[in-house]
Amino acid sequence: MREIIRMVLVLTVICAASGFSLALVRGFTKAPIDYSRLKFVKEPAVKAVLAGYQNDPIKDRLVIPVGKDKKGKPMNLIVFPAKKGGKTFAVAFEASGAGYHGDIGVMVGLDPAQKKLTGISIVSHTETPGLGARIVEPKFTGAFKGKPTDKQLAVGDISALSGATMSTKGVVAAVNNARSLFDKYRDKMLQ
Repeated sequence: MREIIRMVLVLTVICAASGFSLALVRGFTKAPIDYSRLKFVKEPAVKAVLAGYQNDPIKDRLVIPVGKDKKGKPMNLIVFPAKKGGKTFAVAFEASGAGYHGDIGVMVGLDPAQKKLTGISIVSHTETPGLGARIVEPKFTGAFKGKPTDKQLAVGDISALSGATMSTKGVVAAVNNARSLFDKYRDKMLQ
C-alpha cells in the first residue's frame, strides 16, 4: 500500500513539475511566436494588398475589440494602417469566410477615399489541392483589386474558379465580411 501511495505522489510531483515547466516555457515563447506569425504570415499578406505607404503597418497596427466569442473570450480585430504624411489612406485586416473544407482567412485591403479594394491575399485555408487551393493564385486574387466597397460582392462579380465554387464563395464571403467590419469600425480604423 505504501508503494502505491509513494508512486502516486512521485507521479503527481512529476506531472505538476511538467505542467509548470510547460506553462513557463509558453509564457516566455508566446510573444516571439506572435511576432513571428505577424512577420512571416501577416506581413507578406499586408504588403500584397497595400502599396505606397510611408509607415510600417505591422508596427502601427491597431487592435480593435469587436466582441466576445462563444466561450466569452474577448475577440480583437487587428488592423494594419497604410499612412502617407502621417495620415491613414488605406487599411488592411483579416476576415474569413466558409470554404469547402473550412474557413478561409483573407487579408483584405481597402481604400476608404476611393471606396475600392486595394487587393486581397489568402492567409490561411484548407481547401482541396488542385481545385479550391487555386484561390491563392494571382489570377484569382487579382480579380478583386479595384472592386467597389460600397456594395456586397457576388460570385458573378469576379471570375469564379471552375470546380471550386464553394472556395470562391468563401473568399467572396470573407471580402463581404471585411466590408461589413470596415463599415462598423471605420472611425476606429482611420484614427
